[in-house]
Amino acid sequence: MENMDSTVIATSLAEIAHDIGTEPIALKLALTTYLVALAIFIPISSWMADRFGSKNVFRAAMVVFLLGSVCCAISDSLLTFVGSRFLQGMGGAMMTPVARLVLVRATPRNQLVEAMAWLSIPGLVGPIMGPPVGGFITTFFSWHWIFLINVPIGLIGLVLVTKFLPDFHRNRPRQMDFLGFFLAGTTFAGWVFGVSVVTMPALPIWVGFASLIVGALTAVAYIFHFRRTEYPLLDLRLFRKPLFRITMIGGTFFRLGTGAMAFLFPLMLQLAFGLTPFESGSVTFAGAVGAFAAKFFTDRILNRYGFRPMLVLSSLITLAGVLAMGIYTPGTPIWFIIAILVATGFFQSIFWTTTNAFVFADVEDKDAGQANVMSQVGIHLSIAFSVALGGGVLEAMRVTHGGEPALFDFHVAFWVLTGIGLLSAVIFARMPKTASMHIDHGKVQESPAE
Repeated sequence: MENMDSTVIATSLAEIAHDIGTEPIALKLALTTYLVALAIFIPISSWMADRFGSKNVFRAAMVVFLLGSVCCAISDSLLTFVGSRFLQGMGGAMMTPVARLVLVRATPRNQLVEAMAWLSIPGLVGPIMGPPVGGFITTFFSWHWIFLINVPIGLIGLVLVTKFLPDFHRNRPRQMDFLGFFLAGTTFAGWVFGVSVVTMPALPIWVGFASLIVGALTAVAYIFHFRRTEYPLLDLRLFRKPLFRITMIGGTFFRLGTGAMAFLFPLMLQLAFGLTPFESGSVTFAGAVGAFAAKFFTDRILNRYGFRPMLVLSSLITLAGVLAMGIYTPGTPIWFIIAILVATGFFQSIFWTTTNAFVFADVEDKDAGQANVMSQVGIHLSIAFSVALGGGVLEAMRVTHGGEPALFDFHVAFWVLTGIGLLSAVIFARMPKTASMHIDHGKVQESPAE
């Protein structure tokens, strides 16, 4: 339900925008808001499960997600739709992490890898099925149903969770850093909302700058706070680890260059190429097919060619796919576009898997949970910034001529994103040749953000 919902919306943005009386570019706020909600609430998911019980938190998360879905379906303005997506994100932030936590605690260690593989299947199937299914529903029925369909699925899920999910309580959950939660959440929301508003004149520009200033102030306050806290929400001391630092910074630039693809490319196919949402979704799902195929080859590829070379190569090939989106025209053969999307998705998946390993490379076992949380927060925030940035470039190009975004406007956005993303290849090329010696293959895992 969650993975489908995060992909179906991309093919329906133009129709949703038309229906609620706004511009398609303005709906980048809906995408970034969902990602910010994930970044804010994922860090407290484990504490919530320990404090209130994993079954209770998982059920509550599903209810919140369902309420957000219904609110999305009945939204009649940009403000209500963005607020509904934030509510969905709150629920989504608790579902996947708590599910993984339950799985780890309930499964014998010798069966954990197989159990995790089963858990990853929805994460792989969702991006493949989401675009065509969302496009079909939007084209032949109504975009409202891409959210309302969650209701029966969620209700069945609640029954199954109540009946089958084991409940886990820890007698003494770790002390929660509520002040850090407030400061970090305000920082994330302030930065992403500020960048989105500054690059999109839906609100007065001073609102965007004020939001950025508030985010900067709370960021400074958090830096002072975490140094004086025994159990900080996000332990920034991990950035002293060189491989963790390089992976986080290089991964951030990669996602800044690639994160807006799911937002911009379906819009280009619909607004500039004239495709229906269903036709658009039937093209864009090819990237997820490539990512799915990569799961069967990544281990062998990394063993043969090494981690550092594949980080550089996979980032370059993926960004070449983004650059290709900046040269497509309505006359470009669809089979060629699909082939490039499959290749792009294949190497993007290799990049994700490799960085998921490197983020733990020089981190001690006692800090692995904190490293995972910080990695997930960084993933969601950088993708949100990419969407805001890509939408901002598109809007800046559009206002130069007025009217709907033109094909050249999309091309420029993809060129800018490619240039930013290429910095990741430069960063990983400077990684020490001995870096892969720190990698434990057991730490290679899939990311829920994929």
